[in-house]
Amino acid sequence: CRLVGYTPICGCGPNSAILHYGHAGEPNSRHLQDGDMCLMDMGAELPNGLFYGSDVTCSYPANGTFTTKQAGIYTAVLNAQRTVFSMIRPGVSWVDCHKAAERTILASLCEIGIVKLVQQGCGDDDDDDDDDESTTTTLDDLVEKRLSAVFMPHGLGHLIGIDTHDVGGYLPGHPKRIQQPGLKSLRTARILEQGMCLTNEPGCYFIDHLLDEALEDPKLSPYLNAPLINTEYRGFGGVRLEDVFCVTATGFVNYTLCPRTIEEVESVMAGDKWPPLKDVAPELGRLRLLDPTPLPAPPSL
Repeated sequence: CRLVGYTPICGCGPNSAILHYGHAGEPNSRHLQDGDMCLMDMGAELPNGLFYGSDVTCSYPANGTFTTKQAGIYTAVLNAQRTVFSMIRPGVSWVDCHKAAERTILASLCEIGIVKLVQQGCGDDDDDDDDDESTTTTLDDLVEKRLSAVFMPHGLGHLIGIDTHDVGGYLPGHPKRIQQPGLKSLRTARILEQGMCLTNEPGCYFIDHLLDEALEDPKLSPYLNAPLINTEYRGFGGVRLEDVFCVTATGFVNYTLCPRTIEEVESVMAGDKWPPLKDVAPELGRLRLLDPTPLPAPPSL
């Protein structure tokens, strides 16, 4: 690609957990290894003086086949992206979309065993069991405790246009930035409007210093399976999936045409043709699969 909107992020193995990898200090220089999870974040830019950008992230196993662990984390992120797309329409809060993505990822991490929903007792300290009550922590509780930001410390997505991270995220008269982990990294907190173009890019990462802080935090550590994290997921890296979409009057249009399901990714990496004849994930709203009619050429200036 001759024109890019930003320096590509090409992380593999543990480097896929570095959110803005690919600069002088971390120069996309690690050699791929069998078993690595790869994360490629890059976007072309329209030529002829138009300069509208794109921003797409794909994650995939270097050897073309997902391990059970890789499939578990990848599915968590893909399900989060699906959840967000199911919400997109005018009038929806982007903050609510972000929290929904976090909740979906936490649900998958609970199924895997990385996160625990702890049962907490309350009542008097005497031995009268009849007076004791207990409550089980919910996923919404964990989102409010910001445990979700340990695994997704960045915002869900951003406005996109001539600038990859386009202007207009925080304007007078619109919602202000929320100063909480994860949420403070949202590049906009606006209510969605028809015609807005944004990215939908949930992710799940295993970042050592964030894990260390959470495991030492008495408010968060009870909800984390430390032995499993330390023995199986340190060094895993991360997964992010990013599509560019536009809000319509009744929903959205997804302009990104990439393999997204595990079956699609493995099929393409095995050499099968893309795009496929059948869309196996219509809920992702990928325009070029829903309507294969060629798009008109951009005008020349």
